[in-house]
Amino acid sequence: MPLLILSFFCFWSSLISFPRSRGGDPMPSFSSSSRCCCFFFFFFSLLQLLLLSNLCFAADPFAFFDWTVSYLTGSPLGDKQQVIGVNGQFPGPILNVTTNWNVVVNVKNDLDEPLLITWNGLQHRKNSWQDGVSGTNCPIPPGWNWTYQFQVKDQIGSFFYFPSLNFQRAIGGFGGITVNNREVIPLPFGLPDGDITIFIGDWYFKSLKKLRKEVEDEGKIGAPDGILINGLGPYNYDKDLVREGIPYEVINVEPGKTYRLRVHNVGISTSLNFRIQNHNLLLVETEGSYTNQQMYMNMDIHVGQSYSFLVTMDQNATSDYYIVASPRFSNASIWKKPVGVAILHYTNSMGPVSGPLPDPPNENDIFTSMNQARSIRWNVTASGARPNPQGSFKYGEITVTDLYVILSGPPELVDGKWQTTLNGISYFSPSTPLNLAQQFNLPGVYKVDFPNKMMDRPPKLDTSLINGTFKGFMEIIFQNNDTLTKSYHLDGYAFFVVGMDFGLWTENSRGTYNKWDGVARSTVQVFPGAWAAILISLDNAGIWNLRAENLDSWYLGQELYLSVVNPEKDTDEVALPGNTIYCGALSALQSDQAGRVKFSDSPSISIGSNVFTIILAMTALLLSINQQNLVICGNI
Repeated sequence: MPLLILSFFCFWSSLISFPRSRGGDPMPSFSSSSRCCCFFFFFFSLLQLLLLSNLCFAADPFAFFDWTVSYLTGSPLGDKQQVIGVNGQFPGPILNVTTNWNVVVNVKNDLDEPLLITWNGLQHRKNSWQDGVSGTNCPIPPGWNWTYQFQVKDQIGSFFYFPSLNFQRAIGGFGGITVNNREVIPLPFGLPDGDITIFIGDWYFKSLKKLRKEVEDEGKIGAPDGILINGLGPYNYDKDLVREGIPYEVINVEPGKTYRLRVHNVGISTSLNFRIQNHNLLLVETEGSYTNQQMYMNMDIHVGQSYSFLVTMDQNATSDYYIVASPRFSNASIWKKPVGVAILHYTNSMGPVSGPLPDPPNENDIFTSMNQARSIRWNVTASGARPNPQGSFKYGEITVTDLYVILSGPPELVDGKWQTTLNGISYFSPSTPLNLAQQFNLPGVYKVDFPNKMMDRPPKLDTSLINGTFKGFMEIIFQNNDTLTKSYHLDGYAFFVVGMDFGLWTENSRGTYNKWDGVARSTVQVFPGAWAAILISLDNAGIWNLRAENLDSWYLGQELYLSVVNPEKDTDEVALPGNTIYCGALSALQSDQAGRVKFSDSPSISIGSNVFTIILAMTALLLSINQQNLVICGNI
């Protein structure tokens, strides 16, 4: 640093040491060669500092992404329709990063309505400002951009992002998030030969506006028109069901190799069964937790859930193989729509696949699905994002400080409109996000009085938050009185799934809890007429969204927020971002974006065009070298 200061003084003195043209005596001037030497002395000192600083921070590099979210025209099921893409892709690009990286995503909204992107499963430690839901952020207006900046602190695994407002995920905007292990943390399995992301989900021909209106008018959404795999329709496995010419997904593999498949249910409301003809699925991870490695012939993946499987290409490849995603718990006699079918193609395949699809599980056997869910266990000996084993956090020995029994049911009329509720409350989204209301101490925006059980009163709309005790240990029971399977997701945390069963939960149900290796994840399924119990260590301050991942239930009000306030000042907690968008009661604080991003008109220093040109060129070279170092350190 002293060398850099000395060289800068030399360089600056050489620049200003020319005869004054207006008054005063001329300063002693440097020769051209002296100026050149000082300049390069300064330049290489600066270069050295940049390189050294980059080495110092190589452990936590920055990854930069520019995304434009816009409408595209697609034909997933054969008919042209509007979808939402990211950078012209549907599904969107994979956000591929490593534990502890700093991620900067500049999102431009080219839709005709407001937009927020949320990061399903990323915890945003002490930084709920980046969560991208209506309670944490003002939406990005059409034509505007907003930059998310967050660290994937102490996380590994498979997640996905999607637009969180106004049912938009129903027509796309989603993409995968892969958080890789640091090199110092070994995988609990051999390094796969490839990494493949697969999106499965139900799909409708109806436009986004028609889907929203149907839910508002009828309180529900009808059966989907089909199932997509990676945004594409089904292979023509049945000429009576699947029309000719529909593009389908083909996954190319090499015989004898093992691939990691990251499978996400990004659909609207349908639980799906995932399977690959003649291939076993070795489960190794779900939503950021390594699991006990168990083999499955198929897996029920509920809305919003993510799983990683290792699949070995150990067949003789007499033909290609079916990859299938089919609906669960729907009446097979009524379901006359195509299921999702892609093709697994070996490089030495002898021909196209034919014949019937691999058999699904018994359609009405919901007990088997629950037992499968119970069989998913935490790998307590594996290291996750940190060197210590996952099981070193002994959640079963911690005393519960707060209990919430949250009851959900089918849609009901509240003030003449269809709403869904949790403990009799349908969430009302205020025009001012909760985070901003808390930051600016705005009265009347929300209440921290969400009931810890169902109250004997009529359902209502309200903005009622759970008051979480910082560093407390909360137990939440989801009791599903609906006739459909629901998924519930909590932002900001991974919770422990410790129990589920049919019937009503009672305190005696705790006797069935798994207090040792219940898997830690962020989305749990709750079967109809059943309950699921989760435990959460409330160590992440902020306001966090708890929601139904089923879009129709979420859209009609089945969400709430958990407020966790650190009573002591935490210097590590991220402050209000400088690029915050203001809305609602704080709209007056918002400047027009064009003014905010306009370059300043500050006067330039007259140092001669040639020298200035050299500075620009050298600066560009410095930035290029620094970016290359980031690429090398971070594999951006």
